[in-house]
Amino acid sequence: MNLIFARFMAIYGHKFKSCFETQEEIRIAKREWALSLAAFSEMQLVTAVDRCKETLAWMPTVSEFLKILETIGAGDGVPGVRQAYIEACRYADHPTQHQWSHPVVYHAGREAEWFRLRSEEERVVFPVFSYHYEMVVRRFRQGELLDQPHPQAITDNRDATLYAFIREWSQSQSISEEQAASLLYYLTKPEGSRARASYKKKAEQKVSEMNLSIKLPDNVESVG
Repeated sequence: MNLIFARFMAIYGHKFKSCFETQEEIRIAKREWALSLAAFSEMQLVTAVDRCKETLAWMPTVSEFLKILETIGAGDGVPGVRQAYIEACRYADHPTQHQWSHPVVYHAGREAEWFRLRSEEERVVFPVFSYHYEMVVRRFRQGELLDQPHPQAITDNRDATLYAFIREWSQSQSISEEQAASLLYYLTKPEGSRARASYKKKAEQKVSEMNLSIKLPDNVESVG
């Protein structure tokens, strides 16, 4: 963060100094900036500073700087939140069959819940999606590997069986296929794995929050 502030000082001169009255204020500001930008690489930050130099007459606030990082895409292929929201809403009715532009869009949509993206007004659901998107993007930039469904994999017999099971299970439980797919997402993970156990626990919590009398299956049962 010292490098970023040094560049701001060189670019904005007395305007930079006028933003802070004491060295203590600079120290506190550096700490806040460091916490807010921890998920970004030095190259991404330098690129954003260059954009500030080209477009802003005054040093940006943390919020303005984050918006600039979002605008330039930070060089890692992550789309802006508005673009991601539009894509998530457009394909919320069949999320596992779409080739997503980036894994973060799929995971944010799943966290925000596909049914809500399909059915609720933007003024209600967009803030929810934005929150989850920010969290998922932060995880991705901190190095977490995010998987996403591959539409072509539906030709695999195991995936076809799972898809059929989810459809039949949703009907038996009187819930939508989207809700069933969200709840049974853990079945896509290897049996006995930590990921499967973790996602099933989340599904059980969601069932409780929805006040549903549903027992989640341990495995994919025979269809037919």
